[in-house]
Amino acid sequence: MEERIVELEIRYTHQQRMLEELSEVVVAQGRTIERLTEEVTTLRARGAAGVAEEAPEEGPPPHY
Repeated sequence: MEERIVELEIRYTHQQRMLEELSEVVVAQGRTIERLTEEVTTLRARGAAGVAEEAPEEGPPPHY
């Protein structure tokens, strides 16, 4: 019986360690998602500003 309890305690300890590692991964991924979301928002704003500016009309390429 004592051997069985020790085995359960060992398994519990391993599961706790794995749970902490997974939690750290989830937190890191959340930070990455937030950073990437901010970058996408910034790029969209830059793109919208670039589209809003009128580009000067260029004539046909010289080979025409």
